[in-house]
Amino acid sequence: MTRKLFLLLALPLLAACGPKWHETEADGYRLITQRGGATLGVSSAPILEVDSFAFKDLNRNGALDVYEDWRQPALVRAQDLAAQLSIEEIAGLMLYSGHQSIPGSSYGFGGATYGGKSLAESGMKSWDLTDQQRKFLEEDNLRAVLVTTVESPEVAARWNNNVQAFVEALGHGIPANNSSDPRNEPSATAEFNMGSGGRISMWPTPLGLAATFDPAIVEQFGHTASEEYRALGIATALSPQIDLATEPRWSRFNGTFGEDPELDIAMARAYVDGFQTTDGSADGWGNQSVNAMVKHWPSGGPEEGGRDAHFNYGKYAVYPGGNFATHMRPFTEGAFQLAGGTKSATAVMPYYTISYGVDPSGKNVGNSYNHYIISDLLRDKYAFGGVVCTDWNITYDNASIESFDGKCWGTETLTVAQRHYEVIKAGVDQFGGNNDKGPVLEAYRMWVEEFGEASARERFEASAVRLLMNSFRTGLFENPYTDPAWATSVVGNPVFMQWGYEAQQKSVVMLKNHGGVLPKQSARAYVPQRLYPQTAGMFGLSMGPAAHWDYPIDKALVEKRYQWAESPDEADFALVVIQEPSSGSGYDVNDRKKGGNGYVPISLQYRPYKAEYARAVSVAGGDPKESFTNRSYKGKKVTTSNESDLDLVIETKKKMGDKPVVVVVNVSRPVVLAELEPYADAILLTFGVQNQAVLDILDGTVEPSGLLPMQLPADMRTVEEQCEDVPRDMRPYVDADGHAYDFAYGLNWSGVIDDDRVARFK
Repeated sequence: MTRKLFLLLALPLLAACGPKWHETEADGYRLITQRGGATLGVSSAPILEVDSFAFKDLNRNGALDVYEDWRQPALVRAQDLAAQLSIEEIAGLMLYSGHQSIPGSSYGFGGATYGGKSLAESGMKSWDLTDQQRKFLEEDNLRAVLVTTVESPEVAARWNNNVQAFVEALGHGIPANNSSDPRNEPSATAEFNMGSGGRISMWPTPLGLAATFDPAIVEQFGHTASEEYRALGIATALSPQIDLATEPRWSRFNGTFGEDPELDIAMARAYVDGFQTTDGSADGWGNQSVNAMVKHWPSGGPEEGGRDAHFNYGKYAVYPGGNFATHMRPFTEGAFQLAGGTKSATAVMPYYTISYGVDPSGKNVGNSYNHYIISDLLRDKYAFGGVVCTDWNITYDNASIESFDGKCWGTETLTVAQRHYEVIKAGVDQFGGNNDKGPVLEAYRMWVEEFGEASARERFEASAVRLLMNSFRTGLFENPYTDPAWATSVVGNPVFMQWGYEAQQKSVVMLKNHGGVLPKQSARAYVPQRLYPQTAGMFGLSMGPAAHWDYPIDKALVEKRYQWAESPDEADFALVVIQEPSSGSGYDVNDRKKGGNGYVPISLQYRPYKAEYARAVSVAGGDPKESFTNRSYKGKKVTTSNESDLDLVIETKKKMGDKPVVVVVNVSRPVVLAELEPYADAILLTFGVQNQAVLDILDGTVEPSGLLPMQLPADMRTVEEQCEDVPRDMRPYVDADGHAYDFAYGLNWSGVIDDDRVARFK
């Protein structure tokens, strides 16, 4: 054998006996790649070499623990680590941070400091950790962080890397599991109106996705958004919101997939499969997977009178139609029965509501406090083994009926620690919006006193295992870091933007096209200015800009398709763009001050409304702050802040005469169109899309294909007489062309759409 031939044969053998891994410097961390093994991102943890592979010694004990061994199953690793943790460390895992903007603002909601100073005064970078973040990560052992606005994808990635390096050096080296509310819609729909920040692909709202009636589009969105999330350092999505929206007046209707259970089931399954599945993985899990926290168990859809449970006055979900079981189906048949390898959503968030009259014991408390709702149903009957996390701030005190603070419904007389204890006894694992481990430790001591130390340890360790699983399955223990350059190139890249834009186009519903006035090409368009009234922000936390007149669509954008007409006389057609009626939240402090009970109607029509057909006695009621239990608003009146939108349509039609008027209505829930429809030759319904997508339909660039994911009621009487918990139980409006604005209705250029989607879901 020649020396050259010997070396050719020996080199592979020598390589096989040597290390199988290679280390390089990344942007703020070290990256270890290995043949046949996991890729590791590391900052300060020592590296152990075992069987020629590299492992992170996260607890720095010089030995390879089971939880550090990426070759072991996620459940085995989680059980090993949970057994090593102190109760203080487990209590930290059971916390979920308040909203964190990147960088932190020194003013207003979520105020933050850097070395005791504002960011500008401190000289620190946008991606540095705030004092508050350092505290809850180190002192409170918190590892679940809710991210809201980010300055840019690069800043988000660098901030994530700073967080991960910080916690890698603490205790057992448990990585942070960062999360986000929905952040891909063209208009901000995340809770608190805090938006997304940064450049990211823009898709329709969930209600708009539902209007496509195409689960494949929803799954494509999930895959796309999950890749963007992971590039930003986000591994958990606080979505989808799969509440069955059977109450048309509910303010959070637009965050759902509508009112039909079959459509909701299909969309829920597609959404979670898209977010959680890493392509090419044997079990679906991998470094592109994002945990989906489905909400809100067992559905926040049937809010009495449409009032929302973020406030005391909306804390009751009611079931006058006896339809409670139907509301759980999107969870039990959709999110918990996936087509992909991950099999089930990994986390659930109960809603604030008291599911009134559901618990056989007669107990009426918020869902996270209810043992029947969480343990008997979710855990036992439906065998959900993932994380259950409360909605935000449910253990805080509530100051008044209308205040936006704590949401401790049904437990108002308990202490904060007692509320934590009741939540844990109900079967919940994690507390949304709580950065402080103190009350959790007090709850542990209460369990010890009632059931003993061994029982308390077992109960807390069970939650720790579930919480850790969501970090092991997504690969955070191996590599929680992300490349800022990669984040910049991935988030909102042109391909993702195009996919989102095409979905927006497909979400627009054409309700009316009398005489085939659309599409309209090579024409002169008159666009009247709209009065923008001053309105309260999301949940009434702030006031918007002062009332003013402005064009609802950019003139330059219109002029790319049409000639701009300054007056109706010069125009071939008019384009009127308006918003759905806005009448408030269903509670009025002034009514209470005048001797009323404070409860008023929520109207879906533009003109003033008197609730003549409302219930004389509410289904649910009662609160320590109220001396009555009847929350009825029968006979009371309410006005909308934007009645001028209807006036604008009517006045424009008068000015245009026989020339067509096209009306575009942006909606977030069902709307009564009886007042408006006679004055419109064509009506398009949008669910928060870019104006460009609307113009694509107006000029025929694309054909309308959206379908109604809900009924549009004939009038407010049918709204009042429907049951909050029953889907599709209203009389739909019928227009001048004889078309009923019912579920799954929509027009294309040929007329009423009657395709496979309609056959499947209607």
